[in-house]
Amino acid sequence: MSSPVTWFRQNQELVVLCGATFLVMAGQGVVSPILPLYASEFGVSATMVGLTLTVFAFARLILNVPAGIIADRYGRRVLLVGGPLLTAVGMFGSGQADGIWVLLAWRFVAGAGSAFYMSGAMTYLIDIAPPEKRTRYVATNQWALSVGVALGPGVGGVIADSYSLSTPFTVVAVLAVLTAIYAAVRLPETRDLALAEQAAGDATFPVSTWSFVRSTPFLLVGLSTMTIFMTRAGTRGTLMPLHASETLGWGPAEVGVVFTLTGLITLTTLLPAAWAADHIGRRSVVLFSGVFAGLGAVLTGSLATPAGFVIGNIVMSLGTGTAGPAPAAYVADIAPPGRRGMAIAMYRSAGDIGFLAAPPLLGLLSEVTSIGFTLGVGGTLAAVGGVVFFIGSLRDHRAGKSLTAPSPG
Repeated sequence: MSSPVTWFRQNQELVVLCGATFLVMAGQGVVSPILPLYASEFGVSATMVGLTLTVFAFARLILNVPAGIIADRYGRRVLLVGGPLLTAVGMFGSGQADGIWVLLAWRFVAGAGSAFYMSGAMTYLIDIAPPEKRTRYVATNQWALSVGVALGPGVGGVIADSYSLSTPFTVVAVLAVLTAIYAAVRLPETRDLALAEQAAGDATFPVSTWSFVRSTPFLLVGLSTMTIFMTRAGTRGTLMPLHASETLGWGPAEVGVVFTLTGLITLTTLLPAAWAADHIGRRSVVLFSGVFAGLGAVLTGSLATPAGFVIGNIVMSLGTGTAGPAPAAYVADIAPPGRRGMAIAMYRSAGDIGFLAAPPLLGLLSEVTSIGFTLGVGGTLAAVGGVVFFIGSLRDHRAGKSLTAPSPG
């Protein structure tokens, strides 16, 4: 068994990248608890306050593909350094905004920085990961991401209470600049590694990005990813708090405790999910994720009791918590090394579409029917997405293997 020092030397690029990811996501977490309060100071409606979140996600969606193009043509470092710098500009501008429209513009800039960094980080991660360890590398980075998101809000709340609502934005801007410097100094370029891998690999790689994106294996994993993100944003992020309030009489404190508990469960499932994906197979883990995420939503909607709400959320967390590493590793398995940036960009876009579409669509359905019924619909979509992926990728397993050297099974 290797010593910690030996392990660090063997995995220092992974550790450094995870450190940068932690800083970026902690920065985003810092402003999350105060952003709605900060926006409301401009005297606007709740809808306009909500747009401060939507415009950030919209920027990520429309800039994922440009980020992928940059990664493939110019390298990963430009995104790993430029993304945090762009985030710094957006965050500093947000803290100086004197109106809601100015704030929305700067939030878009910050979202652009997030899109660039996360696309570059995922592509870089896949470049340095041995095929047999891809899910473990992805899971380690996602663990750093989750810890940053979890710790950031507490820090942001303390800063805002001690100084002002605008101060956290300045703190995040400084943090983002430090992240860019950190990445510039510690992370070498890996684009040439990917090109060398493609030159030495299978000659059957798709000749264009379009041929890869419309391949059955990618469409299937994109579908499962989109339904998982729909479950996260549409059911847990939108309907479950309303369901707890209407059926159980719970307030934010009770719901917050349950969500904190399930957040801890998510952290504990990442590495076991990575091990299962590497040793049992990506397809099986994706199936498990979709079915359990869907089952959790169905249970929450059908069991109108405190125990049912808690159990449903725990079951859902087992699904959503294991949903990250395996699909990303599957995309890496089937993607041409020379087009990894675009492959990751399209994969991230599938999730962002689900994230943006679910809240309004499921919210509208809940107004026409009921929240409990809509939770069941959202859960069914997640389960169906996992099952369709498993059956379809099993049928197209031979086609999937023709796209890549390692087996995505």
